[in-house]
Amino acid sequence: MKKVVVIGGGPAGMMAAATAADNGAEVILLEKQHRLGRKLLITGKGRCNITNDCDVEELIENVPTNGKFLYSAFYTFTNYDAMNMFNSLGLEIKTERGKRVFPKSDKALDVVKAFEKLVNSKKVKVILNARVNKVVAKDSKIEKVIYNNNQEIKCDSVIVATGGMSYPLTGSTGDGYKFASSLGHTIISPKPSLIGIEVQESFVKNLEKLSLRNVAITVLNSKNKKVYDDFGELEFTKNGLDGPIIKSASCRMKDTSKENYKIILDLKPALDEEKLDKRIIRDFEKYINKDFENSLSDLLPKKLIPIIVELSEIPKHLKVNQISKKQRLHLVHLLKNITFTVKRYRPIEEAIVTSGGIKVSEINASTMESKLIKNLFFAGEVIDVDAYTGGFNLQIAYSTAYLAGTNC
Repeated sequence: MKKVVVIGGGPAGMMAAATAADNGAEVILLEKQHRLGRKLLITGKGRCNITNDCDVEELIENVPTNGKFLYSAFYTFTNYDAMNMFNSLGLEIKTERGKRVFPKSDKALDVVKAFEKLVNSKKVKVILNARVNKVVAKDSKIEKVIYNNNQEIKCDSVIVATGGMSYPLTGSTGDGYKFASSLGHTIISPKPSLIGIEVQESFVKNLEKLSLRNVAITVLNSKNKKVYDDFGELEFTKNGLDGPIIKSASCRMKDTSKENYKIILDLKPALDEEKLDKRIIRDFEKYINKDFENSLSDLLPKKLIPIIVELSEIPKHLKVNQISKKQRLHLVHLLKNITFTVKRYRPIEEAIVTSGGIKVSEINASTMESKLIKNLFFAGEVIDVDAYTGGFNLQIAYSTAYLAGTNC
């Protein structure tokens, strides 16, 4: 019987292990944490967006980094295969806005339990607290894995599913890059993707933890060319911006040390400037004898009002009935064009996924086998592929892991 070692107990590792076992291999799954699926538990704010209910071509369109490399993987194990798998494991699922698929319970723990059930049902041997030190090849063919310094497992194949470098406390510390590099693979330098952004404007610290729904952003590069726009939820942090639309924007942006980006925030995207002006006129009529700073409570969250007052350059104690048309129109324009100057991404440790990883041209796209070392396979985030938010990154994990598990 063929012996397969899978390194990494996240979604890709568990999927690869179960698939290899299902194909008749003796499988040993090594996980350096004390439990499987640590990172899964915190995805989607603890809800776990398990996949996306779109067609396969749309899956590929949502992978900006090397999406075409995943054709074979996505078509071999589709998002519908993933949904059917979860259903068969007793996990009830639901589809929300943007075709995002979640467990009905809204608990990531239930997704981890489903995976553990899958792994156990296939008789995979799981070794926890197993820190892999080295993957050894002889004559360009896998020979053994050394873990916990002196223990070794001789094996026929190895599947590396160690994740990237985001959320290191969950075990994603870039180990797979070291193994691959030591065996001759090229590593595309990792950078954060799906990450919060720090900005130069100091007033954001006064807005920390304020969350805005139904707002729009436009990202411009140094040539004032639109890079990305989006609509949805945004959250202020003490040094910048975060939330779903900001995380999505981050993967459309390149190196912030080489490109000067601006993010334009539209607080009222449902109204054009003419309609917004009429709305403000109505509010001003209602609060005609009040100070300007006390006239915006129907329009804006309380925390945001002093910032808008300051940015508008309209004196806060000026009576509403004394505000000129020019000042009012300036306010209208401001509400639809608050400009933030991007400083940098938040640290890679906070990223949802890592962009970069093992160079795809050195991996067989039909099998996920290394082109350099026989019987060495890769699955999931360790490969240089990353997608937008919406369940696409987890689908990459399942699909690549299925190919690796099938072909090892």
